[in-house]
Amino acid sequence: MSMQIETTAKVEKGTSASGTPLTVIRFSGDISSNSKEAVLGTYQKLPKDVNKQILLDFSKSEYLNSSGIALVIQIMMEASKSGQTIHVFGLTAHFQKVFKMVGITKYATVHESETAAKAAVA
Repeated sequence: MSMQIETTAKVEKGTSASGTPLTVIRFSGDISSNSKEAVLGTYQKLPKDVNKQILLDFSKSEYLNSSGIALVIQIMMEASKSGQTIHVFGLTAHFQKVFKMVGITKYATVHESETAAKAAVA
């Protein structure tokens, strides 16, 4: 049995290449059903007047299971209702495929890198 690596999330304010304000949520550790507070809780604690561009960084998350993906989808649905745009980067090639298969790409744009994600924010 493998040890699960606890999920942490760090919120950073930033700007896109064109100077648009954005928020980056950087996840690290495994993302699973135990990650609800770190994943969904972190998103829900963002001030409601927060900028409309949210970047999710998965570059330090090696593992997402179906429960973890469900949490990510929940963020995307809430963001969509709030008029926010989600950009995702740092996914392994495997999870880029998984995100496409489960339809996450309808709610978020998946980018190869943080630079590409920031460049895509108008």
